[in-house]
Amino acid sequence: VKAYLVDGADEIRPEWLSGKQHVGVTAGASAPEVLVRQVVDRLTEMGARSVIQLDGNPEHVVFPLPRELQRSSE
Repeated sequence: VKAYLVDGADEIRPEWLSGKQHVGVTAGASAPEVLVRQVVDRLTEMGARSVIQLDGNPEHVVFPLPRELQRSSE
């Protein structure tokens, strides 16, 4: 599976999509929603016919505070 890291929709190359029937888009939690939307819009302009948003899997991860911060909060 090929993957490309882009900073914006203008970086998507048509040759990446040649012969592809499915394309996935992922983004980190800090990626602005407007940027993700622009990427999806660009893919639509390039011929994508449908967009299916998947919710992913819920995570229940908890990280303890570092000891230095635990002491200062007591």
